[in-house]
Amino acid sequence: RADVIWSMEALREANPFYNAYYRNISSTEQTNDSEVTFVFTQKGNRELPLITGQLPILPKHWWTGKDAKGNQRDIRETTLEVPLGSGTYEAVEIKPGASILMRRVPEYWGKDLPVNIGTDNFDEIEYIFFRDANVAFEAFKGDQYDWVLESSSKNWAMGYDFPAIKDGRAVKEEIHLKQVEGMQSWAINIRRDKFKDARVRRALNYAFDFEWSNANLFYGQYTRSRSYFNNSEMEARGLPSAEELAILDPLRDQLPPEVFTQEYTNPVNGSPQDRRKNLREASRLLAEAGWSVTQDGGRSVLKNATGEHMTIEFLLDSPLFERIALPYRQQLELLGIDVTIKTVDSAQYERQVQTFDYDVMVGNWGQSLSPGNEQRDYWGSEAANRKGSRNYIGIADPAIDKLIETIIFAPDRQSLITACKALDRALIWNHFVVPMWFIAYERTARWDRFGRPDKLPDYSTGFPAIWWWDEERAKRVATK
Repeated sequence: RADVIWSMEALREANPFYNAYYRNISSTEQTNDSEVTFVFTQKGNRELPLITGQLPILPKHWWTGKDAKGNQRDIRETTLEVPLGSGTYEAVEIKPGASILMRRVPEYWGKDLPVNIGTDNFDEIEYIFFRDANVAFEAFKGDQYDWVLESSSKNWAMGYDFPAIKDGRAVKEEIHLKQVEGMQSWAINIRRDKFKDARVRRALNYAFDFEWSNANLFYGQYTRSRSYFNNSEMEARGLPSAEELAILDPLRDQLPPEVFTQEYTNPVNGSPQDRRKNLREASRLLAEAGWSVTQDGGRSVLKNATGEHMTIEFLLDSPLFERIALPYRQQLELLGIDVTIKTVDSAQYERQVQTFDYDVMVGNWGQSLSPGNEQRDYWGSEAANRKGSRNYIGIADPAIDKLIETIIFAPDRQSLITACKALDRALIWNHFVVPMWFIAYERTARWDRFGRPDKLPDYSTGFPAIWWWDEERAKRVATK
């Protein structure tokens, strides 16, 4: 009981995310010897009991105590000391920057609970970290680890032809899922004055040639994102339904008119003719917003009425995205925009993202099957200038705030779906991002040493939770 109360208080104090996530919990009280009561500030938030149950329960006595060197532990600070836990596995060896070895706890208190039967079948699980994706792939080919979720479309298309795949010792498999695909995008920081006009942001989408990238860089594996809830029943399609209009109509004067009159579609590029047409439309939108091309030192530059030159810096944390940003830069430069691509290490990237120090970044917002309080952190006004929030765009819009609250306080599933569609329309028609892509399956590869259920979960690969070591398969791999 003391651990529950302390965990809620400590996490809310230490992390702005938890403070926002549990903002509708006013207090946590011990109400008898075996019970803790969470007091909510409002009625009708049907998700709140569920996410309250997600609270990590941390041992107060351990975190408020001292380590082996006599130093006071601090939950707010990074540590390499293995924390005291209560789960199925414990960390037994940590090699900073290299690996973590987890070992199953034989006396785990919950191993015989019905919900856990058939799960957690491995005695040890080791997670190996590679700084370079190419090195990681070569290590997999050399049987230095067992399982990989492949993120490179090039590797998936061209790399899995090594001998172990051909002779069956290793398996390449696409596992199709029914999960919601959120929005991965070029996220535009509208805290910057140059991006406050939606026509400027829309112009940036006309310059992005997804079709060329998909054909030439991604081997046709991706689908263009057109929604913040892709691949789900919450994705807005067609025109708003009567139920959606009941939510949207009171906000009509605060929303883009297209929310009510058009189904959203991205510009289509891919051919020289399409690119020229879309760049002309981008130029028109920029001109409407007060930006025009002028000659400056023998080159065409985009300026506004005050003489400000349009510059955009793309902040990246991986060279892998440079190959996507570079052709995009070429298109933007044709509009007179001066583009810089800045790739930094993970520590600097984290600092700049947490303080919103960027023009454009790769923004990725995952969505669950039941959206709720996290939408405040994604798009809510309160999060717009809160350091460390996931409101990367800087949205501070009363209409969107109201749509978020409609989701959070939806009384039933159908109302939730309707509210998500309404929010989807408001977000996408404000052109806050240049949508990227998604893929509705996991690209997995493994050395064929494992067994699994005939039916995998709809929303996950189930690895490693419900897979197991298959000794016969392992012997075949060893003898081939």
